Amino acid sequence: MKLSGFYPVLATSDLPASRDFYTSWFGFEITFEADWYISLKRPGGDGAPDYELALLDPTHPTIPAGYGKPVQGLLLNFEVDDVDAEWERLVVAGGLAAELEIRSEDFGQRHFIVADPAGVLIDVITEIPPSPEFLAQFAPGTAATP
Repeated sequence: MKLSGFYPVLATSDLPASRDFYTSWFGFEITFEADWYISLKRPGGDGAPDYELALLDPTHPTIPAGYGKPVQGLLLNFEVDDVDAEWERLVVAGGLAAELEIRSEDFGQRHFIVADPAGVLIDVITEIPPSPEFLAQFAPGTAATP
């Protein structure tokens, strides 16, 4: 199979609040908007790929019977160059509630977690060198190194 695209679609009961969250805080732009579906894109710039995300009303008839529920238990990772700067921007200055305070993990991440209006967790991450115990678990050449 050759993929021509891949992006998450989040079922949310409050499309405008979720749209505003991703456009205001994470730089996404609206590429399509209806009362039941919103397509968002974040330009990568400097040769980085664009990122896409969509929002969907879970009661829309395109959702198969029995599946029309708001998203639950989803964690989106946003990898950034400077997690401490994003902590300052989003939590300290921006006032978003931290669901997990900023911290460094032995498995190779410095991160914090906030939640979108639908309860989707956003894990903002900068890779850091893992501890020797975790370094051994990475495939060769895949772990952040000093």
